[in-house]
Amino acid sequence: MSDTSSHTPYVGRFAPSPSGPLHAGSVATALGSWLDARAHGGRWLVRIEDIDPPREQAGATQSILNTLERLGLHWDDTPLLQSAHLERFEHALQSLEAGGQVYPCGCTRREIADSQSSTQLSIDPADQRHAERPYPGTCRAGLAPGRHARAWRLRVAPAVVQFEDRCMGHQAQEVSREVGDFVVRRADGLWAYQLAVVIDDAAQGVTDVVRGADLLGSTARQLLLARMLGLSEPRYMHLPVVLAPDGQKLSKQNGACAVDGQPALQVLQQAMTHLGEHLGFDAPPVSGAQPLQSWLAQATQTWAKRFGIFRVF
Repeated sequence: MSDTSSHTPYVGRFAPSPSGPLHAGSVATALGSWLDARAHGGRWLVRIEDIDPPREQAGATQSILNTLERLGLHWDDTPLLQSAHLERFEHALQSLEAGGQVYPCGCTRREIADSQSSTQLSIDPADQRHAERPYPGTCRAGLAPGRHARAWRLRVAPAVVQFEDRCMGHQAQEVSREVGDFVVRRADGLWAYQLAVVIDDAAQGVTDVVRGADLLGSTARQLLLARMLGLSEPRYMHLPVVLAPDGQKLSKQNGACAVDGQPALQVLQQAMTHLGEHLGFDAPPVSGAQPLQSWLAQATQTWAKRFGIFRVF
């Protein structure tokens, strides 16, 4: 059940990186996020996470916004460019450093990989590709003589982080064991996703994060950071991702096609059908020259009924 009448007003968000146009997978996430906000009578924000220039594609930001508008997924405030507020991340790092909660790391990727290989962690070869090996703590007590700081890492204490995911149920992760001290500022000087997303969600007053299940493993780290910085913690809902023919998450890297040029209702119904197959509901049918907003209103009611969201439409 999800009755938000006694809670802080709902604020959701969709936060794509501008690494290319929207494809079927990103549309499914955007639609789920939008429907959840509308079903709760809340606000829906768009944030472009453009702080990793090497991965970004020229024109992608405008393409993403154009596609959302064409699909009828309208936002409730001016879209935020993450790069316009980099000082937020600097202030957060300074706060963590003042509290002794971060430290400089001089390790290269190769050194970390070699160190991790030498531990011979027991990981099934079938799971090797997706396994996260924890940072061994090489620089935790200080940089070795002659070494220079490359990245900054969060000092993670042994503890189990638990939370309830609205789709995936109870989750628990011991970050210190499964991930270790993780990077908050990268060796190339760019801000790590884990820090940036926490700071911007808090700054925008986001109460509910609805995103793909591929990010479920990041949530415990983000909750740790929020707690260390004294920030509010959003509720989380991780949606089933769309898979490519090879069974991997559909992405631009494995040839996902842009939805531009496809009829809007067709794109939306395909996204809703994917979500419904995994979450237990039927997508509203598309009939004739049905207005886009009419279909979205039906989809919103379907979502509200499935997740027990009680409000008057």
